[in-house]
Amino acid sequence: MKKAIAIISLIIAFFVIYFLQTNFFTWFTIGGIMPNLFIILVLFIGLFIGKKVGFILGIVFGIILDFLLGQAVGVSAFLLAVIGLIAEYLDRSFSKDSRIMLMMIVIAGTALFEVGHYIFKILKYGAIFEFVPFLKILIIEIIFNLILTIILYPLIQKTGNKLEDIFKSKKILSRYY
Repeated sequence: MKKAIAIISLIIAFFVIYFLQTNFFTWFTIGGIMPNLFIILVLFIGLFIGKKVGFILGIVFGIILDFLLGQAVGVSAFLLAVIGLIAEYLDRSFSKDSRIMLMMIVIAGTALFEVGHYIFKILKYGAIFEFVPFLKILIIEIIFNLILTIILYPLIQKTGNKLEDIFKSKKILSRYY
């Protein structure tokens, strides 16, 4: 029951983030570039919950996002699923208390998402690769995501620990080898 409530809460968080992204953050753009909170959400889910939930919710959130934003269906789903899967893998590799490591993961996740979207646009529209405008978009979005990660870190940490307690059972071994 707790897991179902947690999943429903994450879906509600997705729609709150969608509302913030489409209404609130449009006022805070630099050159028309906004932060991408969906990347932070999927990374957060993958890091703290694991068990393929980050991968599955990355697909679900990506498909919903593609429909709501009117993009080619599947691109965001694929990229967010990959980000969720990588976050699940990194779950076992480092301490979630390290802010610097979390910021590096946000940088890598944002870069992966933007590079994937840019490659898709080049393949779909046959556009010429323009490195400088892409780099400008990437750097600004990374900075935005880092600032939001730093601001939201206490909330991410507290909520993540609660979700980790719900989804990850702590097994006590009765035998020691």
